[in-house]
Amino acid sequence: MSKLKVGIIGASGYGGAELLRLLLTHNQVEVVGIYSRSYLGKPMHELYPVFYEISELVFSDEDALIAASDVIFASLPHGISEPIARKCADANKRFIDLGADFRLHDEADYEAWYNLPFKEKALHEQAVYGLSEIYPEQIKQANIVGNPGCYPTSIALAMYPLMKLDIDFDQHIIIDAKSGVTGAGKEPSEGSHFPNVNEAFHPYKVAEHRHTPEIEQTLSEMRNDTIHITFVPHLLPVSRGIISTVYVKLKDAIALDDIHQHYVETYQTHRFVRVLEQGKMANLKYVQYSNYCDISVHYDKRTHTLIVVSAIDNMVKGAAGQAIQNMNLMYGFAEDEGLKLIPPSF
Repeated sequence: MSKLKVGIIGASGYGGAELLRLLLTHNQVEVVGIYSRSYLGKPMHELYPVFYEISELVFSDEDALIAASDVIFASLPHGISEPIARKCADANKRFIDLGADFRLHDEADYEAWYNLPFKEKALHEQAVYGLSEIYPEQIKQANIVGNPGCYPTSIALAMYPLMKLDIDFDQHIIIDAKSGVTGAGKEPSEGSHFPNVNEAFHPYKVAEHRHTPEIEQTLSEMRNDTIHITFVPHLLPVSRGIISTVYVKLKDAIALDDIHQHYVETYQTHRFVRVLEQGKMANLKYVQYSNYCDISVHYDKRTHTLIVVSAIDNMVKGAAGQAIQNMNLMYGFAEDEGLKLIPPSF
C-alpha cells in the first residue's frame, strides 16, 4: 500500500520542525517536500542539526510541493495561509493550517483581533476547527482544517466536560496561563531574548491576547451560550510547555467526586487526555515532547470555585501533534500513529 504524501510549508519554524520530527516516525506517510522562502535550496539538517543523517530533505519550491503532496501542512504567521489554502483547494489537496487564518468563524472577530479581513470567504465556510477530541466527525470529512492555538487547546480541553454539565456557574471565567518561550515563535525579539527571559516570570498581553476570541468562541459553542473570559498569559523561562489554570465560580456547592468522575468518563476513550487522580496536579514536565494533555480538577469549598489545571506541550498537542492527530482522523489512520512518544521522566 502506497504511503500518504505529505508536504510542510513553513518548515523552517518551530512548528514546521516539530511536524517533520513527528512525521518521520509515522508509518503511513512520506514527507515529500518542505518549503521555506528564506532557505530555498538548503537541507533541513543545516538549519536543524538534529535531522543530520535522519532526513535529506531540502527546502524546495512551494508549487512543486503542493503538486507532489496529498495533504499539506502550513505553519505560518497569520494572513499568509489563505492563498496557499486556495492553491490546495484548486488542486484538490487537503490542507491543515497551524496558523490563525481558519480558527475564527466570524470575520468581524478576525478583523478586530488580527487586523485583516477574510480573503477567501468560501474557504472559511468549508473549514473545520481542528480540536481533535471534540470535533472528530467533522474533521474526518474536512478538506481544510484550522488547527487550534496552543492556549485555546489547553483551555478547551480543561473546560469541555464542565461546559456539557448541567450546573449553574458564572459565565465570566478567569484564566491564568503560562507558556514556554517557543510559543513566541522562532523569530527573536526583545521579549524572548535570553537575559530577559532567564530567571524571570511575567504576564504579557494582559486582556489583549489574540487567542481570547478563539477561546470564547469554543467555550460558547460547547455551552451553547455566551461565555466571556478574562485571559492573562504569562511567559515562563522554559523552552516548551503550557500550564493553564481556569477558575469557574459555581452558583451552588458541588461534590468534587462527582465532577471528577464526570471528567474521567468524558475522556475515558480519548487516548491523549489524561485526567489525573484527585489530589494530583497537572505538571508541564510530564507532558513535554508528547501529545498528551494532563488535567487535574480541584474545588475551593470556601468560595464555591472549581479550579481546573491543564498541561500540554505547546509545540506538540498545542501545534504539530494535534495537526498530525487531525490528519490521522482525516485519513482513517490510528489516532496515535506518529504520536506515541512517552514524555521523559526527568
